[in-house]
Amino acid sequence: MKPSHHTAQSYWKKNLRYLLILLVIWFAVSYGAGILFKDTLDTIQLGGFPLGFWFAQQGSIYVFVILIFVYVHLMNRLDKKYGYDT
Repeated sequence: MKPSHHTAQSYWKKNLRYLLILLVIWFAVSYGAGILFKDTLDTIQLGGFPLGFWFAQQGSIYVFVILIFVYVHLMNRLDKKYGYDT
């Protein structure tokens, strides 16, 4: 059974909301922790390196990969909720 137009719009709206939230988190981590708050975070050491440097070099990549898995999980739930899972 094909979902209705209203259901498809609701699905897409929720999908865009998830994307926006996850991209804001990624931006905050990569730009905020790696650039804006670098000096403050550099007072903390992680594995012998300043935390601001770690976020700029590796942390934002790790967060991005984690956000991909979070997005997959959220979309699987959304697909089941709106009947798009097969």
